[in-house]
Amino acid sequence: MQIGIVGLPFSGKSTLFQTITKTHLDQTALAKAEAHHAVVKIPDARLDKLAALFSPKSTVHAAIEFVDVVGLKKGDSGSTQFTTNFLANVKTNDALVQVVRLFANDAVSHPEGSNDALRDIASFETEFIISDLSIVETRVEKITKQLQKIHDELLKKELPVLEKCRANLDREKPLRDVEFSRDELNILKTYQLLSLKPMLIALNFDDAQLSSSGEQVEVVRKSKSGTNTKIVSFFGKIELEMSELPDDEAAAFMSEYGIKESALNALIREAYSLLGLQAFFTVGEDECRAWTIRKGMNAQEAAGAIHSDFVSKFIRAEVVHYDHFIANGGSFAKAKETGHWRLEGKEYPVKDGDIISIRHS
Repeated sequence: MQIGIVGLPFSGKSTLFQTITKTHLDQTALAKAEAHHAVVKIPDARLDKLAALFSPKSTVHAAIEFVDVVGLKKGDSGSTQFTTNFLANVKTNDALVQVVRLFANDAVSHPEGSNDALRDIASFETEFIISDLSIVETRVEKITKQLQKIHDELLKKELPVLEKCRANLDREKPLRDVEFSRDELNILKTYQLLSLKPMLIALNFDDAQLSSSGEQVEVVRKSKSGTNTKIVSFFGKIELEMSELPDDEAAAFMSEYGIKESALNALIREAYSLLGLQAFFTVGEDECRAWTIRKGMNAQEAAGAIHSDFVSKFIRAEVVHYDHFIANGGSFAKAKETGHWRLEGKEYPVKDGDIISIRHS
């Protein structure tokens, strides 16, 4: 899973990237017109607890790849230009984090002259909608011409889906706010439409706004929050400093500033929610591991995440939920006695936090 971090110049997107990936980019690296990539372990207290119980040779967390997307630049008029390079870079991301500047800095002014969260969010939305509309209109025109010459059932199914997209884009409605069936989403998957991508809006404040940030977050949440759009806030400068500290010092630092959750944890939680993801565990003396799958996947599909051969060779899944396992003293035997350990077939819908062992041929 790859999440792109985007934002207007001087919004703090590279600060957020460095914070959640715990990397340091010097001015030379930041000045280069190339994307920065980093794979981040997903913090999970449940996996840590399981590792403490089993003392495995290795513990493997699930991971997310973050990309600091480049390509935006200031035009001759001083306003931001959305370049073709930027739009092309964004297409490959599974979801987007848009960093919105709400902090004050007299030394580096906002590219649009003032802080305005809703304006900055709308500027991205407009560019994404224009890009998508161009793709959809071109494809609709091509399919219409093809159907005049040939009878193709796949094209007949595709056309109404694209017309549905065009109707909503014409109304300036991002496609992430439109309800699509699973079949419709499969048709649209190949187009990598920008306004269809789940969006996490990250509002970047400074320490002077610790007590007042909540009001501004609510204004944005009421205007923009939806099923596939989530709002989080962070204090970029503070959290960058905190990310460079040992865990115990970072905890004290958070307590001093009244920060309840790190930017990384908030982003991971919301990213999971946006992308419809969940984790299940495999445990043992050799390895304790968290596996990321989509919500709604069955046991056979989840087995495929462990090894592709397990899909065809699947027999049964031994399952106990993490909560029940811990409640039974971390003992499979006791979980079995209480009826919480069980054998499930291939159609069993895997739940977040399930501990699974696959029986296969």
